[in-house]
Amino acid sequence: MPELHPTALKLADRLRAAGLEIEPVELEASTRTAADAAAAVGSELGQIVKSVVLVDGGGTPVLCLCAGDRMIDLASLGDGVRMARGSEVKEATGFAIGGVPPLGHDRPLRTVVDRSLTRFATVWCAAGTPNAVFEVDLQQLLAAIPDAEVRDVAQEPA
Repeated sequence: MPELHPTALKLADRLRAAGLEIEPVELEASTRTAADAAAAVGSELGQIVKSVVLVDGGGTPVLCLCAGDRMIDLASLGDGVRMARGSEVKEATGFAIGGVPPLGHDRPLRTVVDRSLTRFATVWCAAGTPNAVFEVDLQQLLAAIPDAEVRDVAQEPA
């Protein structure tokens, strides 16, 4: 297994400061997509947390955490909500698309968590790079995200 990337190490320190004792792992295979990540760690697709940065109608970034087997329903998040561009993701979180973790960002973000994730006791999340992930107890993760809104914001793909 490869050594941890400095970005994954930085994230691990931030998560420990938030009260989460996680052990990121750097994998040989890409974890850039939910399907790639599920295959790499041997989990169900739904156990992969997609950390998707959106921009609301007022131009404010919003982080949406969604199960890997679901699709975000942008309309459920309000009028004018759109996917953030790569530069907006990096600016809002400090991480590039494909490696955005659910917390530990450069600045606080409003976070909406799709209720479908609550099907799982543990989930897998990006750890700052397209090849780094960590497993975490979902309830501990939710407790570590200040003011996380858990509600229905995703649907099963058609």
